[in-house]
Amino acid sequence: MTRVAVDFETDDTNSSVHCKAQVETYGKTGVEMEALTAVQVGLLTVYDMCKAVDRGMVMTDIRVMEKHGGKSGDWSAAS
Repeated sequence: MTRVAVDFETDDTNSSVHCKAQVETYGKTGVEMEALTAVQVGLLTVYDMCKAVDRGMVMTDIRVMEKHGGKSGDWSAAS
């Protein structure tokens, strides 16, 4: 991996936290699993810090949004 960026955005209206991971590599392999893992670990960390307030938090809609390069070329999720 040559670059990893993890960003969080809070949504006060929906009482939620959005996590986005961007992973890059020069290698011939994809890094989708690494990006998905980064999001899961980031959200698990938020859960751990906030569980005293609400143990009923859930992590949903975790998915790959887009991919560039590699054998299969570019791909983007339908909006």
